[in-house]
Order: sequence, then C-alpha cells, then structure tokens
Amino acid sequence: MLRLSWLTIIRQPARTALAVLGVAAVGALLFDMLLLSRGLVLSFRDLLDRAGFDIRILATDAPLFAGPRIPNATGVTLTIAGLPEVDSVLQLRLRDAVLVEDRRRAATPPPDRSAPRIAPDQTDTIDLIGVDPAVRPMWTPVEGTDLPRVAAAAPAIVINRRLARSAHLATGGLLQLRCGDKGSALPPATFVISGIADFPFDDAGARTAATSLDDIARLCGEANDDRSEILLVRSRAGAGAGAAAAAIHAALPHLHVVTNEELVERFSRVEFSYFRQISVVLATVTLFFGFLLIAVLLTVSVNQRLGEVAALRALGLSRWRVVAGVLIESVILVFTGGLLAIPLGAALSLWLDDILRAMPGVPADLHFFAFEPRALVLHVALLAVAALAAAAYPMRIVGTLPIAATLRREVVS
Repeated sequence: MLRLSWLTIIRQPARTALAVLGVAAVGALLFDMLLLSRGLVLSFRDLLDRAGFDIRILATDAPLFAGPRIPNATGVTLTIAGLPEVDSVLQLRLRDAVLVEDRRRAATPPPDRSAPRIAPDQTDTIDLIGVDPAVRPMWTPVEGTDLPRVAAAAPAIVINRRLARSAHLATGGLLQLRCGDKGSALPPATFVISGIADFPFDDAGARTAATSLDDIARLCGEANDDRSEILLVRSRAGAGAGAAAAAIHAALPHLHVVTNEELVERFSRVEFSYFRQISVVLATVTLFFGFLLIAVLLTVSVNQRLGEVAALRALGLSRWRVVAGVLIESVILVFTGGLLAIPLGAALSLWLDDILRAMPGVPADLHFFAFEPRALVLHVALLAVAALAAAAYPMRIVGTLPIAATLRREVVS
C-alpha cells in the first residue's frame, strides 16, 4: 500500500510540489511560534545563570531603580557573606556618569569654576557600576585585565566594547568622567582603563563601565552614603539557591530575596506572557491553514480518481487498505513538508530574532527564539495531528464509496 500511495503522489508532481511547499511554509511558521513560546524564558534563564549569581536581593519587591536602595549595604553584605549557605556576595551601586573627555595623559587640569554650567549631552552619558573588586564579577573580560583587587594610585575602570569603540578608547588609556547625578557640581575624575569586558545585560546601544565602590563613591560625593541598589549572591555548591535564599530571609527578613528560578517564573507569568499568547494564537492559525491545505488537496485528488478506487475495490482490495492508502498519502506529504520546514523555520527565526532584538532596551544576549528538544517533539506531534485530521474526510469518501454505482457512472460518463 505504501508503494501504491507513493506512485499516486508522484503521478501528479505539480500538485505534490504545491502541497509540500505549502506544508513547509506552514510548518516553518509553526516551528518558529513554538520556539517563540518559550524562547524568551529559556534565554532569560541562561542570561541569569551566565552572570554567575543565583540570588538577587533588593530593598523591596519594586522593580530595579524604581524602589529604595538597600540601607547599610556594607553591613548587610558582611552578614550575608557570613552565612554557611552563601559562597560570595557582590554589592552593586548603579549611577549615571558623563563622559567628559577621552584623555591619553594622566594630568587633569582643574575645572574652571567661572565657566557657565552646561547640561551634559545625553550621548555622552554612560552606565557606571560600582562593585567590590575582591568578589568575582558578573561580566566577562575580553581584553586587558579586570579591576585590581588592591587600590592603586589611579582609579581603575572596566568598559564595554561599545564604549571603547564609540569613544575610541583602549586598554591602558585614560577616561575622564563626571557623576551624572550631581551634574557639574562635582569635579571630574580620571580613570585608567584596565580592561574591556562583555556585560551580560547590556543592550546593543549600551555604554557601560565598572569601577570599585570606593571610586564611584568619590566620583559622586557619596563617601557617607552606604546604600546600594542590589546585592548579587552566589550560593554554595552544596546548599543551592533555595536553601541560601531561606537563610538570607531568616537573617534579614526586611529585605526582598528572589532566586533566579523565581525571577524566571515571574517574568514568564507576567512580562513574557504576551509573546507566549501571540505564539499560541499564530501557531493555531498556521496549523489550521496547514490542515485546510492538505485536506483540500487530498479531497480533490481522491474525487478525481474515484473510478480507480472503485476498480481496485472490485479487484479485491479491501476497504481498510484503500483508506490506509489515503492516510499514507497525507503522512508522506506532511512528513516531507515538515522536514523542509525545520531548516526553513530555523533560518526564518534568525531573521526575526535580529529584528526583535533591535528594539531599544533589549539585552544584546537575549534571544526571542530558542531551540529546545521539546519544541521539535511538539512540532512533529502537531504536524502528525494535522495529517490525520486532513485525511479524515478523504478517508471517509473512499471508505463509503459505492463500488457498483461508481463504476457504472464512470462507464456512462
């Protein structure tokens, strides 16, 4: 029966090619929607894990930058670091800084206090991060060295690649910054560029730099301000994030403690739910059109050869074999188109991913389409359901076909 179904398909190459290409197009869109349904969640989880910290601590459950800072951050850091379930704690202070000048010499002339104050150009603003250099950072150095663990004569700074390119900076050069929060009320500071690094949550247009907590405090005049926006915690290998988070919450119940898994679950339920709903709707629509395409083509094909089917039945071919032949035709068409759909969908997802990642504020390493075996299995299962559903009506036609009446009509016509 398989050979007979194959011969029936290849006998009409134009119709077969149309069916295969149609299934390939529909299958490619379906595959992309399955990748989109969980792509952001998988990519976001991978982005969090690559930062090297599995717990985040805020003053409240408000979004970052929208809530208050953590008071007595140094004391809180020491308390958390002393817990047996915790491996290390990274204190982060986030400030805006203004790129005053790209300097290659160490000497910095004193600012002219009599000069009129001019609002800094937004294109000169960078994101400045203050950290403890003694703790392993969340970024990945790609050139030069990381921040020195011991304070040097001149403050050191690590910058990202975009800042290095846009300001024509290199490792070993000097970078002059002014604290953006204070405007021009405080004098600028000159930093030595110790290295260039990739920061995990930077978007394509971000210009980011990192220095020590002491240096960012001096730059912004916050020597007596011991507050930080967020603490990143790395749990001990034997304990795990859940046990470490419970220990931190017990020691400091007034702080908001969230693990990577909880953060991913929240984003999946709230922030990323729109893309999941869109993917479900589009997947349903594409699957429906695939079903209609195969059902119409099979029905037309069966109606055009009712006489052949009746003749085969009259020669002794059983009803279930004729019905199985129609089902095999549907499976062959969908299977062939489905195989073509996978590489086509993968190529299409790369193009769509580049378009979506170009949106402002999206981290450069975050992807909207992410492959997982679950998506491939679900893709095959949905196409199999479509093949069965599309073959249902043509199978009913050949299964209930009156042999004598059909042969008589064929002879008369």
